[in-house]
Amino acid sequence: MKPASFDYVRAASQEEAVETLARKGEDARIIAGGMSLVPMLNFRLTEPGTLIDISKIADMNYVRAGGEKVEIGASTRQATLERWPELSAKLPLLAAAIPYIGHYQTRARGTVCGSLAHADPSSELPLCLATLGGEVVLRSTDGERVLTAEEFQTGMLSTAKRADEIVAAARYPVARPGHGYAFTEMAQRRGDFAIVALAAVASGTRLRLGVGGVADKPMVHEWDMLEGGALDDALNEFAWDLGGYDDIHATARYRRELVRRLGRRLIEEAKSCRN
Repeated sequence: MKPASFDYVRAASQEEAVETLARKGEDARIIAGGMSLVPMLNFRLTEPGTLIDISKIADMNYVRAGGEKVEIGASTRQATLERWPELSAKLPLLAAAIPYIGHYQTRARGTVCGSLAHADPSSELPLCLATLGGEVVLRSTDGERVLTAEEFQTGMLSTAKRADEIVAAARYPVARPGHGYAFTEMAQRRGDFAIVALAAVASGTRLRLGVGGVADKPMVHEWDMLEGGALDDALNEFAWDLGGYDDIHATARYRRELVRRLGRRLIEEAKSCRN
């Protein structure tokens, strides 16, 4: 299929992008990589009057480590982050998760912030942001505001971003001493959408498990350090409370079982790689 007609604006700066968005409002969409937006345009699931391209704005293409967070600009490709020399040391959870995102060809186009803005509940990058307790930076002509991952993603393909705002950057907390990180997912084929995706963080005293693909957004739970049967009981309760849903790929019961079994394995992996 072909998209409906639209006006195209290639923004030369952040200022031009937010000013154009302010003028056009809900009739405009931002495009950077287009890996999520273009298929929706082709199927006419969305029909914006204007596309504002931010892919060539140089000062939005960066990966910057500072203090306790790594900030990633809006036009930064997933493959750029994947090749970042400090990725494994600073963001080991993302280093484990990125190879699951589509295929290298799609990561060479898709952007980190675009994945967050699309807000697919089975997507890897929003899950990692929620599990780590990261932030999203939103920018408009009114200025800048910062939302936590929990505040930002409100549901399936739904966020708290206003129509006049750009997702300007994402901030992922850096790995902390004494913590271990692990990621896995189950899909029908490598590169397909996850049936269930899981991210785990283990410290000496706490466990944190994030789950994608079972609800309308990533779900995260935290426990005191548990072992053996107590951990199994906690995972059983967590999986049951998630509920899940039936679709053409899997039943809710199967999804809950994946959370229980993969979650147990993943937590042990995170414990074993504490630095």
